[in-house]
Formats: sequence, structure tokens, C-alpha cells
Amino acid sequence: MTTVAWDVATLRAEFPILETTSRGKPLVYLDSGATTQKPRAVIDAVTRFYESGNANIHRGVYQLSEQATLAWDATRRTVAQFLGGVPDEEIVFTRGTTESVNLVAQSFIRPTLRAGDRVLVTTMEHHANIVPWQLVGATTVAIPITPRGELDLAAAEAMLATHPRLLAVVHVSNALGTINPIAELCRMARAHGVPVLVDGAQAVSHFPVDVRALGCDFYCFSSHKLFGPTGFGVLWARREHLEKMPPAQGGGDMIDKVTFERTTFAPSPQKFEAGTPHIAGAVGLGAAIEWLESQDRDAIHAHELSLLEAATTALQSVPGLTLVGTAADKVGILTFTMDGIHPHDIASLLDGEGVCIRAGHHCTQPLHTALGLAATARASLAPYNTLAEVETVVSALHSARRIFG
Repeated sequence: MTTVAWDVATLRAEFPILETTSRGKPLVYLDSGATTQKPRAVIDAVTRFYESGNANIHRGVYQLSEQATLAWDATRRTVAQFLGGVPDEEIVFTRGTTESVNLVAQSFIRPTLRAGDRVLVTTMEHHANIVPWQLVGATTVAIPITPRGELDLAAAEAMLATHPRLLAVVHVSNALGTINPIAELCRMARAHGVPVLVDGAQAVSHFPVDVRALGCDFYCFSSHKLFGPTGFGVLWARREHLEKMPPAQGGGDMIDKVTFERTTFAPSPQKFEAGTPHIAGAVGLGAAIEWLESQDRDAIHAHELSLLEAATTALQSVPGLTLVGTAADKVGILTFTMDGIHPHDIASLLDGEGVCIRAGHHCTQPLHTALGLAATARASLAPYNTLAEVETVVSALHSARRIFG
């Protein structure tokens, strides 16, 4: 195995949990596709907020509340810049990618839904980008994938020509690691007048995203997959869409005027942010983005690609192991099966060595059905992973092979 020069030890030192053990062994965390670990900068920012900055926002006229409001607004600006310098007003805070997709389903699709309306998705979608459209009454139709796990773009072009209400597509597949050609899909969709929502949950931690350059209409991601706290996320949407979309929830802080006869609403994004929000989550996300952007992202990208290449080669040396998802353009997600060993048994055996991976359908049951698989095992890489950790996994899988024959 070879890998590029990268001071991964210095980076790892910023993640306290990586110094701990699991099952009495050094922790090897390879489930960053489920949630990333948090650097000290994020942990400290959230702790500081609760120790010395905790107050509600947009309500108090005292200093502490004003400071909390400033922190909330600062994160909105940070996110807007992170997504390519869009206006702050186009950033809606949610509880995560799932709530962001549901908000678009409820406020953009549902009010004008007609019988027979279809939302075009892909075979590799996470359940969170399938179920919300079905809940509002739309029919989901999936673009097929090739045997390598890449989208069939010719099929996508033909299906967009049938004028679905929306194209809802994942930027990076959580199960295959495939990076979809979003800019090309958006160009094709625009030619047919079809708006595009992009689920960026698995993308934003791996490479920079400029939503205007991509040409999409909606883009969403979760804080906890970007080194930030759980329970917080982002929906970016073009201003013209937000202005037409009605609120999906009612409550405090999203109104203009309330009477018992009628309520008028605040402008977006506030009209979509009812109730007291996850203020500490915003503080943590802001810290996570600032931390990530303080890193050498080109070096991180090169490191992840090097690990992916090394891991792909090494896993192919394990007898009976089949990699699932071998797209030419992908991030560090390695999904696989082993002849005669259930993925849950693989994960349990690795757990005994202190290694954390995911096993199951990864919330992509339609994809697994299309692949003819009930479940797979998945190791997902992050900047803090090392070549030694990959070697630990490969060694454990060879042991599993010997145990199961």
C-alpha cells in the first residue's frame, strides 16, 4: 500500500474520541458516512455557548440574548459563504437533511400537487429522499444505475423529457460512494423546465460545493455529517422559490402579526423556522465549517483518495469479498459482501477488534433490492483515518475468512 504525505497525526489530535478504545482495542472509526466525529473546536464552541452564552434568540432585549442572536445570524452568514457566497436569506435552518427534504415536499410540491405528478429520483437514493415525496402524494420514479453504480445519464435525459415535477438526486451516494454529475443533471433538467433538489449530506464534508455553479434549485445537508452537532441542518433554496413557499409549521418567531382571525408571516427564512431552534447546533455548525475551511482541503481530498485506492486494492485480496459500487468518481465509501458471511457478522467480528463499520441496507432498501442484496457491509472514510486503520480492517477480514471457511 502507498499513500500521500499527510500530517494525519496532527489532525487526529484534534479529535478527542480517537484517543479512546472500543472493546479494549484502539478505536478505529470507519462509520463517518453515518456521522462524523467532532473536533475539539466544535466541542469547545458548544460547551462555551452553554457555559457562558446560553439565551434564546430574537426575543430578549438583554445582552445575553443579543449575543445568542448574533451567533445564530453569524452561522447563517458562514453557511451562505460555505455554499458559494449565496445570500444569507436563502439559508433555512432545519433539524437536518431529512427535515430539509420534507420541507420542500410539504411547501414546494404539496400545495400545487396534481393527480399523477411524479418526482424523479435515482435508484441510489436514501430513504429520506424517497419517502417525503410519497407522503405528499407524488409518485417516485427512479433513474436506473449501471453495474458500477453510476447513473444512466441517457435514461435520465429521457425521463426528464417526460416533465416530472422535480428531480431529487443525491450528490454522493451513502451506500456506493458514487459522486453524481450534478451540474450535468441540472443542465439537462433546466432544458426541460424541471427544478432540482440535491441531497448533499454525504458530499459537503468531502469537497467544496458551490450551489450556483451546480445550477440546482435546492441543496440540503446535515451538520452532524460535517463534523458538527446532531439535530441541525441546512436547506438552501433560490429566493424566488422561498418567497412562494408557505410555512410548513406554525409557532413562535415565524410570524408578522397574529390575530384570532388571521396570521401573516415573516419573510423567509424566518417563516420556516418556527419555535425555539437548536441554537447550540448552529454555534457548533459554524465552528465546524470554520474548522474545516481552516484545513488544507486539497490535501484532505488527496489523502482520502489515496486511502480509498489503497483500501480498494487491499480489500480485493480478501477471498470471497465483492465490492459493491466501483464508480470512476467516488468518495471514500467501501461497501462489500463476503461469500458465506452475513454483513452483520462481519460488523460484529470487526467490532471485536475495535473497528466501527455499518452493516445492513443503509436506508437504501430500493438500491439493495435492485442489486439483489438484502444487506451489505460499509466502511466509510474521513480525513482522520489512516493507512494503519485500513490494514487493521483488512487483517480482520482475512481472519473472518479463515473462521468462516
